[in-house]
Amino acid sequence: MMRSQHLSAMLLAVLVWAAIPQASAQQLPLQDKPFAEHKVVLQLSDGDARKQALVLSVANNLLKAYDPDKIAIEVVAFGPGIDLLLSGSERRKQVESLIAQGVRFDICLNTVDTLERETGKRPEFIQAATPVQVGVGQILFLAENGYTVVRP
Repeated sequence: MMRSQHLSAMLLAVLVWAAIPQASAQQLPLQDKPFAEHKVVLQLSDGDARKQALVLSVANNLLKAYDPDKIAIEVVAFGPGIDLLLSGSERRKQVESLIAQGVRFDICLNTVDTLERETGKRPEFIQAATPVQVGVGQILFLAENGYTVVRP
């Protein structure tokens, strides 16, 4: 009898767990580029100015090489890489120019939250940047949806 109740309780727990929608690490929709033949995600996890300039250069070169309607480019910044997307970034105009051309820049909110905890002040980021909860989760989501991951 005791074993039967234990098994029933375990079965009930499994059924309840299965019925609860599991939290998705990413719910941001893909870019609305129905004619995109190429999809690229550029990972930016480095605060080094040269690496940030390289990411911007790669995005710019891709726009020149392909019709902007035929390529979806997403830059995902997390860790020290979010420096590029902070309001005071010296490359802000370049980022905003690329956004105007259809490049999406994602900023990791986990990193923003960590900086706020460490400094007591929430960093301000470029309004046109797209906040995502988990930067690495966004990269994984994009890779699972046909994007090629590039880490310049």
